[in-house]
Amino acid sequence: VQLQAFGGGLVQTGGSLRLSCAASGRTFSSSGMGWFRQAPGKEREFVAAMTGGSGRANYADSVKGRFTISRDIAKNTVYLQMNSLKPEDTAVYYCAASYDSDIYYYTGEYWSWGQGTLVTVSS
Repeated sequence: VQLQAFGGGLVQTGGSLRLSCAASGRTFSSSGMGWFRQAPGKEREFVAAMTGGSGRANYADSVKGRFTISRDIAKNTVYLQMNSLKPEDTAVYYCAASYDSDIYYYTGEYWSWGQGTLVTVSS
């Protein structure tokens, strides 16, 4: 599957953004989908993921209650709605497809990655 992430930008603290990840090829019914982020000088970290099939979701503690992962199966697109953004959310955000339909929390369990989209939250 090929992934293309977009929707990043500059937003003030407390603002919102919605990231999109358009997939071609393998459908969401067979792949779990995840969002990760990487801030300058830091390792890539898990943000949110959704199982294939049922669409059950899970989130990193740092974004729980503020971010929501969702999908539009007809459009083969996964979204990350980000609300109440904080400066520490500033990072390049990546979407990824896992090897099977489960939720995974580590980058090595994802086989296809989008190109990343930059989110900058100003204080």
